[in-house]
Amino acid sequence: MALTEKEKMISGQVYQAWDEELVNERQKAKKLCFALNQTCPTEQEARQAIINDLLERESDAWIESPFNCDYGYNIKAGKGFYANHGCTILDCAPITIGDNCLLAPGVVIATAGHPLDPVERASGDEFAYAITIGNDVWLGANVTVCPGVTIGDNVVIGAGSVVTKDLPANTVCVGSPAKPIRTLDISENKAELAK
Repeated sequence: MALTEKEKMISGQVYQAWDEELVNERQKAKKLCFALNQTCPTEQEARQAIINDLLERESDAWIESPFNCDYGYNIKAGKGFYANHGCTILDCAPITIGDNCLLAPGVVIATAGHPLDPVERASGDEFAYAITIGNDVWLGANVTVCPGVTIGDNVVIGAGSVVTKDLPANTVCVGSPAKPIRTLDISENKAELAK
């Protein structure tokens, strides 16, 4: 039996983005993002309900406005997730985010990409590769995370960096493309927090 365009999308195969099911699901997410972005920041219960509807699960994730995503249901955020103002998450493939992760203003996490060939691109073909972000990660302002990347635990990524390749745990990373510039010794800090 042939895969649906949604099944192709989630599994990392080339798919047609203008498939009716996918268009309808993106419209649902856009409607929820619009509702979130129009709800007063002080209406925390209402905002949390919209976030839960968008992610299709109960969550303590907190997302500031404005926020945009493609589907919502492919964002698997752990405990203590916080997205500051102006973040965009293109979740065509699964995005797994660990506990206690922080996104500064303007962060873009994008699983989606397009073929380099202009004819294929014009036909509506797309691809999407899953992104994994470990626990205790902080993405600085205007960081962009590209398709297929894995970011290890306890990583800090400097403002304006572009993550095109996997980044190892316990590092500070900066640049375009982002590269480790420092290793963090978090064992002392973890012991201090445990007291």
